[in-house]
Amino acid sequence: MNIMDFNVKKLAADAGTFLSRAVQFTEEKLGQAEKTEFDAHLENLLSKAECTKLWTEKIMRQTEVLLQPNPNARIEEFVYEKLDRKAPSRMNNPELLGQYMVDSGNEFGPGTAYGNALIKSGETQKRIGAADRELIQTAAINFLTPLRNFIEGDYKTITKERKLLQNKRLDLDAAKTRLKKAKAAEARAAQLNLSPPEENNVMVNVSYMLNLLHVKWLKSEQEVRIAQSEFDRQAEITRLLLEGISSTHAHHLRCLNDFVEAQMTYYAQCYQYMLDLQKQLGSFPSTVLANHNQSSSTCVPSSSSTTPSASVTASLSSISNSAASSTFVELKSSSGSRKARVLYDYDAANSSELSLLADEVITVYSIPGMDSDWLMGERGNQKGKVPITYLELLN
Repeated sequence: MNIMDFNVKKLAADAGTFLSRAVQFTEEKLGQAEKTEFDAHLENLLSKAECTKLWTEKIMRQTEVLLQPNPNARIEEFVYEKLDRKAPSRMNNPELLGQYMVDSGNEFGPGTAYGNALIKSGETQKRIGAADRELIQTAAINFLTPLRNFIEGDYKTITKERKLLQNKRLDLDAAKTRLKKAKAAEARAAQLNLSPPEENNVMVNVSYMLNLLHVKWLKSEQEVRIAQSEFDRQAEITRLLLEGISSTHAHHLRCLNDFVEAQMTYYAQCYQYMLDLQKQLGSFPSTVLANHNQSSSTCVPSSSSTTPSASVTASLSSISNSAASSTFVELKSSSGSRKARVLYDYDAANSSELSLLADEVITVYSIPGMDSDWLMGERGNQKGKVPITYLELLN
């Protein structure tokens, strides 16, 4: 019974507090009550926190779009995350493209130029897909998770304390309003006290006594002091939390550096994969181009008759490619060395290769068992494998 009485009293007190806050808030909106303003430093901290939350949400959402452009896949990942279950593994776009290329290359025949190129390109696309998965995983752990933790953790705490501060402010202003009304009533009672009522005027006596009781009930200086103390305490708690936003910015900066480093690694891997693919495909373009030129001249005889210079140029190009190819074959079959001019810049993929700069001259030679697309190159004390497609042998 006592517990029930306590709960009823507590419920009544809470209802009274809520009603008092609602009245104070409404009167403030209507301009009928005064409002305690936060100090400039606290207002600045509140604005900074709100701005941080807004832009963090935008950056987080757009990063998710960047890492996973498919909205259906993002929704699926979100649902599995909320259910605390692992999403099923599926091929990403580069991996799917790579699989199609490999399958089509095997269908056309690995021994054909086109089939071989498709297989090599497909394998490269799969490697890019694997790098893409690694980027997504790294970015999720080192970048997205800290941002999400701030939104769902730290900022929720700030929002909760900020709401408490707002309630304490309403309680303080409501207490000040009651005190103001009590002082006004006390002043009216004092005026009545200056002119005591007549003994036979009963109604005036009753009104006089009611005013005195009302003044005693409205004396709320102690209530204002308590509300002010609670407001100051909550303002200090909120201020300490908001000042932690600077630490949040520093933490997010470190996370951003990790994200940029992950992107740099990803793009460097993709560049190296495509460079290797270009080198692999560069081992047979002369034959393919020669066949292409031959088929073009066969299919369009009128262009050969009308533009003899183009035909001569194609013939010279074919002769030049054949001569260069035969020269490399002769060099690889001999045990001697030759000078060669570098046609394009080349970055070594590993320590066994030699980086090259366009237009520099190096010494090249072949060693037994070396792949047909490579030669050994020397530049001073440096040596390593170099691709023949980047070289022009000198007489």
